[in-house]
Amino acid sequence: MTVRHLLEVDDLSPDELTRVLDLAEVDPPARPLEGRGVALLLEKPSARTRNATEMAVVQLGGHPVSMRGEEVGVDGRESAEDLARTLSGYHGAIGARVFDHHTLERMAGAARVPVVNLLSDVGHPTQALADLLTLRQHFGSLTGRQLAWVGDANNVFTSLSLAAAMAGMGVRAACPEGFGPDDAHLARVRARGGEVAVTTSPAEAVAGAHVVSTDVWTSMGQEHEAEARRRAFTGFRVDAALMAAAHADAVFLHCLPAHRGEEVATGVVDGPQSLVWPQATNRMHAVRGLLWFLLDGGRP
Repeated sequence: MTVRHLLEVDDLSPDELTRVLDLAEVDPPARPLEGRGVALLLEKPSARTRNATEMAVVQLGGHPVSMRGEEVGVDGRESAEDLARTLSGYHGAIGARVFDHHTLERMAGAARVPVVNLLSDVGHPTQALADLLTLRQHFGSLTGRQLAWVGDANNVFTSLSLAAAMAGMGVRAACPEGFGPDDAHLARVRARGGEVAVTTSPAEAVAGAHVVSTDVWTSMGQEHEAEARRRAFTGFRVDAALMAAAHADAVFLHCLPAHRGEEVATGVVDGPQSLVWPQATNRMHAVRGLLWFLLDGGRP
């Protein structure tokens, strides 16, 4: 049987994406991991990812084994390939939250079980699945809905914009000069049937949008750029005035953790339009649906 990996959300077809979201809502799920484990390699600190994935594995009947990067020593104590080969002998799947996306690619090339990207410098596909699940629960159909991203076109944006395009949503991105998506990503979105309208004006991006999403201005590993980024992102805070420019029924998303008063106003992240807490909970449901799909196609 061919092993399926999920290193980016468009490793799924649009129909498979819908299937994963459908499986995420099955309660109780099947238990395809009965008697098996899932290895979780966490090079980066984690709150939501670790808790969500561990509990998803438990709900599928399996046993999660979480390892910090320093415990494993990828490419120090042993290569990414050797680690993947070893873990494949113990577990039904491998999830990895890494600094370098190439580590995931190397693990997937050597593993005999599914490898899932739990975050890399390139993408965050399980977050994108949770975001779509949250929006589908709120709106129903996503086709024709407009997503506005405000801030850095980072790894979270990369996966979310691909997923939104695959779901038939329009995407606009408001980014400071030098922080927008590159041409290769825009072409990748177009290849999936979507388009990203890029602007340096948050008001332009948000106008009439059904969904407004953002992330921190400085991600893990960029701490040395914090002050420069704070200056560059002046005017890119999602506040009440910006939300007022969106559609009357607009909702707000944030992958968390949020820096209140920086990329988002307290009144927005804690306000009535915010879906951040269902969004966070859906991290568990989304990865459960994904693992179920990758392990056996989601059979009962």
